[in-house]
Amino acid sequence: MARKNLIGVSDSSMPRYDTPALNERPIAGLVPPARPTAPVGGITRTLGSITEKMERASDLERQLSAGQMVVELDPALVDGSFISDRMEIDATDLTELAAQIAEHGQQVPILVRPHPTAKGRYQVAYGHRRLAAVKQLGRTVRAVVRELSDEQLVVSQGQENNARANLSYIERCLFARKLEERDFGRATIMAALNVDKQALSKMLIIMRQVPLTLLAKIGPAPEVGRRRWMELGTLLESADVEALLEELSSADDFATLSSNERFQHVVTLLNAPKPKATAPATIHAGALPVSIKQTASRSTFVFDRRAAPGFDDYVQAKLADLYADFTAL
Repeated sequence: MARKNLIGVSDSSMPRYDTPALNERPIAGLVPPARPTAPVGGITRTLGSITEKMERASDLERQLSAGQMVVELDPALVDGSFISDRMEIDATDLTELAAQIAEHGQQVPILVRPHPTAKGRYQVAYGHRRLAAVKQLGRTVRAVVRELSDEQLVVSQGQENNARANLSYIERCLFARKLEERDFGRATIMAALNVDKQALSKMLIIMRQVPLTLLAKIGPAPEVGRRRWMELGTLLESADVEALLEELSSADDFATLSSNERFQHVVTLLNAPKPKATAPATIHAGALPVSIKQTASRSTFVFDRRAAPGFDDYVQAKLADLYADFTAL
């Protein structure tokens, strides 16, 4: 049996309202925002594109800070290392390197760090010759930028030169001395030069034996190794270095020699036999109680004080008059 309307109100006599869905019901008097007119798929694609670009930029930044990216830099913004490792750059070698880069491009990037004291500039760890070559060509330089401490920079600088074997032995010794003067520890210097303690000690001994003024005159001597530099150091221990430097400066042809030839010229001078000192000749002045000993550069009067006591004092008192008479002749 059908259930009766207990309150006597007909459903048809009451206005009907649609019950809103739960997610459309206003809460606390707030009206839900209007639905966007743009398709949902378009927004999703836009947000995805932004996220992708941000991730790509972050990835590039991570690679750059880790030194995994090669960038193009203006050579004018790149300074040399705070410790030079090369005595000179051979002009002929630099011209050949520039020609290779002009033909084939810069195949190997240099390593730089952001300059520690000059914002917007960079400092080379290795690649000074490549930097000089692209400057000569007027090109940008391909470089890896990496955050490096002073210790990391000099170790990278030294190890790159060791790998390329393009520094002479004495240049490596000079590099070791400069690092020591900068108060780098022995461990850092050995790592930079890839040598053990004994080899480093020999390098520093040579740098104490060979004056920097003489080294500057000789140059890098690329064909001269450790043994011959040690021999030169031993020769210099008993040599008159000032006289040697004067002789080299006065020699017109010394500067025209190659660096290897200049080294050999110095060794030849140091090995040359020294002129023997001639014994003084003794001259007897007749019956006078005086004898004269003569060398090439001086004469010495010897008075016989037993045969003529006081004669030496008398002559000494007369020396000024004698010299005046002599100069008046």
